[in-house]
Amino acid sequence: MSFTVIAGGDVLIHPPLIEQAARDAGAGAGGQELAFGPMLAGLRPVLSRADLAICHLETPLAPAGGPFTGFPSFAAPPQIATALADVGFHSCSTASNHTLDQGEAGVRRTLDALDAAGLRHTGSARSRAEAHRPNIIEVAGVPVAHLSYTYGFGGRPLPPDKPWLANPISERVFDEAHRARRAGAEVVVLSMHWGREHLHEPSERQQARAKELTAHPVFDVILGHHAHTVQPLERINGTWVVYGHGNLLARHRMARGTTEEGLLSCFRFVRADGSWRVGSVGVIPTLVDLTGPVRVVALAAALADPELTPSVRGRYEQAYHRIRSAALCRVAGRHELTDMVQRSR
Repeated sequence: MSFTVIAGGDVLIHPPLIEQAARDAGAGAGGQELAFGPMLAGLRPVLSRADLAICHLETPLAPAGGPFTGFPSFAAPPQIATALADVGFHSCSTASNHTLDQGEAGVRRTLDALDAAGLRHTGSARSRAEAHRPNIIEVAGVPVAHLSYTYGFGGRPLPPDKPWLANPISERVFDEAHRARRAGAEVVVLSMHWGREHLHEPSERQQARAKELTAHPVFDVILGHHAHTVQPLERINGTWVVYGHGNLLARHRMARGTTEEGLLSCFRFVRADGSWRVGSVGVIPTLVDLTGPVRVVALAAALADPELTPSVRGRYEQAYHRIRSAALCRVAGRHELTDMVQRSR
């Protein structure tokens, strides 16, 4: 008896991605019809293997007709929620430094859009009661809780009368995890928005928090975001931590190469001694290919195509090996990764 959880990196909707979605919809850059599905379609075969697929929606959503804005105060098209659900995601974390970019109205719009798309969500809330209720999902018959917390909100304070709008990292994370366990969750997955941007190495604070979190047996997996570059996996106190998944879908003003790279982490849970544990772990490198129409590429699958041109193959191989090197540099027992890595190829 087993089930598989797959998690991806930041979904950060910059204006060039909105322009691409308009072109993909055939409406032109100024049109109102937007199609994000073609950008994400390359992930569908991978996500189809997941019993639970988790995304990280970093940006709040705007009304359907806009206005849409990018950095530093994001308001992304709600059509991205439908695209994430259609490609195979089941739950999104929403706690990030941009959660409050559009205030309470932005939080409500985002969660309304995720609800309409059929996506579960965690990390922000429309009411105190919603914030207090853990996000527990039935996964192959197993109750799995998904929690989400962030280091801050880009200098925007939580309203003192509505501290439940979004989750800052605090002791609340332990309280929610214990509530989830009491509510029946047999597995608890925690998404953490943390660290320093554009660095492959996790910060000292990340590492200290990881040790603090894993010192408690209440969490089964910790999924990191925010750095916009891939950071390592590490097993700490018996718990797997992914410090940073990189970007799943983003188009930064300055494309660094590493900011277009990401990974899908894969965890196969097995039943042992009356409880669930991670039986095998894997990584699936991804790339936001900007050389033509913007597309997210699952690199292992793409590299299996014998018709790739030499130049494209060279770019993909370089990204593939760089992502794996960054992700696996702290994994002592590579044999633990064999099963899922082979299945991801």
